[in-house]
Order: sequence, then structure tokens, then C-alpha cells
Amino acid sequence: MDRDWAEPLDLDAVAAHAGYSRYHFIRAFKGAYGSTPGQYLTRRRIERAEELLRSANLSVTEICSLVGFSSLGTFSTSFKKQTGLTPTAYRELHVGRGAAVIPGCYAMLWYGGRDARALRAKESETPSGTGDAEDSNS
Repeated sequence: MDRDWAEPLDLDAVAAHAGYSRYHFIRAFKGAYGSTPGQYLTRRRIERAEELLRSANLSVTEICSLVGFSSLGTFSTSFKKQTGLTPTAYRELHVGRGAAVIPGCYAMLWYGGRDARALRAKESETPSGTGDAEDSNS
């Protein structure tokens, strides 16, 4: 969940990977981390959103999508519950206190925005040279 925080949570797959049933995994996770997997993931996503609001020139809607929320309303409510501020108020409070704001296009690529996944897929399909030197050394 820490690595793929922007992806939808497949709780059954995570529980199976851990060797537990879905419900036993939720109980064990909550015992270890003090929150359910869904709550934990939401907290991580909001932390990433805080970082983007402070540092990237992206709209709140773009940030909402980048951090894995499908609903702007849910994102805003969760954000305010965790930080005490709306995303817009948080940005107004924190922008200008640190480094220069990153252009939105770079942030979108870095965080795997709309076109970044397609670009990475194309790059992995494109051969990088002939490959003969690697094949002869195998």
C-alpha cells in the first residue's frame, strides 16, 4: 500500500498475499497499525496530496485524481478531516514557505498522471538498440 498508494485497493489480493482471509487480515492490520487498511491508505494519500499542494502547480481536482481518489467530494472531506483545512485553504497557508512551486506538467509525470503511464508503456515496448551485445554475453 505504501508503494502503490495511488492504485485502487484490492483487499482480497493483499490479504491472500499475506496468507489471511480478508476479515482476519483487516483485524490483524488494525491491531498492528491502529487503523483499517482503507483508513491507512486514505491517510497515505492525503499525505501525498499535502506534499503536492505545497509544491506543485496543479489544481485540487488534478491532485485528487493523482493521489487515487475518484471523487473530489470524498477527497475534500477526507483531507479536511485529517488536516483541519480544505485543500484550497491548506495550499493558501503553505505555498510560498518552501522551495519554488514545481510546474504541473512535471508533477503529473512524476506522480504517474494521465499520460505518464502510457508514456512508460511505450518506452518499455521500444527496443533500446539491437540487443546483440547482451545476447552474446548471456
